[in-house]
This record gives sequence, C-alpha cells and structure tokens, in this order.
Amino acid sequence: METSIEVSSSNFAADVIAKSEDKLVVVDFFATWCGPCQILKPILVSLSREYDFILATIDIDKNPDLASQFAVTGVPDVRICDRGIMQSGFVGVLPEPQLREILAQYNLKSDLELGIEEVKSAIAAGNVKAAKQIFDRLFSQFPNSPLVVIQAARFLIHLNKLDKARELLDSVGFENQDHFNKAQSFKALIGFKQALDKPENTSLGRKYARACQLALREEYENSLKLLLEVVEADRKYNDDGARKAMTSIFAILGTQHPLTKKYQPELMMTLY
Repeated sequence: METSIEVSSSNFAADVIAKSEDKLVVVDFFATWCGPCQILKPILVSLSREYDFILATIDIDKNPDLASQFAVTGVPDVRICDRGIMQSGFVGVLPEPQLREILAQYNLKSDLELGIEEVKSAIAAGNVKAAKQIFDRLFSQFPNSPLVVIQAARFLIHLNKLDKARELLDSVGFENQDHFNKAQSFKALIGFKQALDKPENTSLGRKYARACQLALREEYENSLKLLLEVVEADRKYNDDGARKAMTSIFAILGTQHPLTKKYQPELMMTLY
C-alpha cells in the first residue's frame, strides 16, 4: 500500500489533489534544515502505515512556488487535503495523541487501534489464546509500535508474568515522551499486582489492596475513590504509595479523561 510520497510542483495536482478524491492526503511542508521537521516526519510516516491515508512531503526549498501558493511561512506546516480541497492543519510538532485526534475528525480508523480493541475483547472474554494470536499479528504488522508493546505488557501483567511485562515496558525509550510516560505508568500496575501478593492486614492496608485490585480490573473510579481516602487518612502510608498510584492512573487515563479532571484537583486539595 502506498502511504508516503515525495511531492513537487510537477506531480502535486496528480498525487495530492487527484488522489485526495479517493483517500485523505496529509501534506507535510518541511525543510531539511528544520529540526522539528525531523522529529515530526517519522511520527507521520508511522501513522500513515497505521491509518488509511497518504502522506505527501514537500520540501519548501525545492518547491518555493508551492510554499508561496499555500502561504507557508514556518515549518513543519501540515495541511489536510480532502476531496480536492486543501484544509488547514497545524504548524509545529504536535504530540502523537493530538495527531490521532485530528485524524479521527476525518473518520479514519487505525488498524493498530482496532487490533488493540480486539485484544481487549478477547481478554475480557477470557480467551487468552485468541489474545496471544492477535498480539502476534500486531507485532508482525507494527514491529516498532510502543502502543503494541505497552498493551502486550498489560496483557502479561494480567497473566501475572511480571518480569516479562517489566522487560517490555523498559524497552520503550525516550524518543516519544507520551509513550515513555505511559510505559512508566503501566509499571505501576506491576506494583498493584505485587501489593496484592502481601496485603497489610490493617484498615488502610485492606483499603489500599482493594484499590489496587480495582485498578487492575480497570475500575478506575472506584480505585481512585479508595486511594484518595488512603491519602486523606495517611499521606505517608506505604511510602506515599496511594498518591503515587493515583498519579499513575491519571497518566494511564490521560489528562483529558473525565476521571483525571475530577480526581486530580481533589488530590491537590487533599495534599495542600
């Protein structure tokens, strides 16, 4: 499948305008001397393999007429060509989650995200064999995807294979800060699992263990409620474990999730 093409003035009409009638074209105006361009390009290339869109890259130094035509004054400048119409996009480098949100506005489906949903359904149904088969397919199709690595680690935690899960999470590097932070947060799930192995037989210990159990079952709201109660009762309990657990759940959910927006301020009020 053709996902990325170099575009110049000579093929712009055919490879951008005409092709956008059948498939969305993401147009990346860049320059070889631009550092942010070099950061953004591999992210766009990776997404183009995952979603059903064409990535058209245009070097503004080689194609000043196109840069002038579309009033490109800074790079990277990304536009969206949909059914023959060039639409505004963004200038600069956006985090991958925001790029995915933009693509979702055009009703594009990610093969990777659909595969991960399949995995979650298989796990929920208790079909471990099917989940493993789906992961094998995803690792083959998206061998360098940190999303697959993180979800596979989550699956291993579910199977209580904690060392293997930690090994996978440790492989997620600093290149993409969002994925790295997510991987670090999922290491908290390993801590939740370990907390259940030797629960402290006190009122706070039982409450903390219950919160960990709920977090592992992805019942995050009930887990956050209990963790907040632990923080309110004893901030220092388990080496500040309840606060750390809450911040890990916030990172797993993301800053825009309703539960993060609700419980993060409550945690701050409790602490200060």
